[in-house]
Amino acid sequence: MPLTFDDLLTRARALAGGGRRAILGIAGGPGAGKTTLAEHLVGALNADGPPWVAHVPMDGFHLADAELDRLGRRDRKGAPDTFDAAGYAALLRRLREETDEVVYAPGFERVLEQPLAGAIPVPPTARLVVTEGNYLLLEQGSWARVRPCLDEVWFCEIDEQERIRRLVARHEEFGKDREAAVAWVLGTDQRNADLIATTRDRADLVVPPGALPWLRRSA
Repeated sequence: MPLTFDDLLTRARALAGGGRRAILGIAGGPGAGKTTLAEHLVGALNADGPPWVAHVPMDGFHLADAELDRLGRRDRKGAPDTFDAAGYAALLRRLREETDEVVYAPGFERVLEQPLAGAIPVPPTARLVVTEGNYLLLEQGSWARVRPCLDEVWFCEIDEQERIRRLVARHEEFGKDREAAVAWVLGTDQRNADLIATTRDRADLVVPPGALPWLRRSA
């Protein structure tokens, strides 16, 4: 039987049934739909009662542009070494262990393309945290600390041309002209996507487009 969104909801609920806070990771390349999947999961799981699922994206750990300029990495923004991977892993450990008080996570403002400190409160009532980002399965450097903090990692898979189309549209939406958006997507973003694709086999579950009904509606 093909995987469905209801199957994903059932699997996510089961993760939170062990008596402790669980953390679900969603990985995939730029434009693969990680954030959209996370938002639909959280919305559906929280729909039937008091909120018990929180969403904490990895993007809040982008290094600020000023630091990227200092390091000479601004033209590679989004690459693994343009994030605070150790800080992200430390937050995941806090989310796992500190369940008796609010834990604040950073967010990311796409219009500014800058991280925002303390933007996402995770309350003690959160029994499941959904986190998503490119490099959850990467084994290089401090990224290797991330996977042990996660109960499961799902990998979003999408048609490559559709991924590129959506990513170009996103860059245009947030300020790049068409030429600059295409150049960035086929350059910096594609190098990152190629690296992320090598981590697919480490995922606990690969989520195909057919499991995501909103993709079928938008086709």
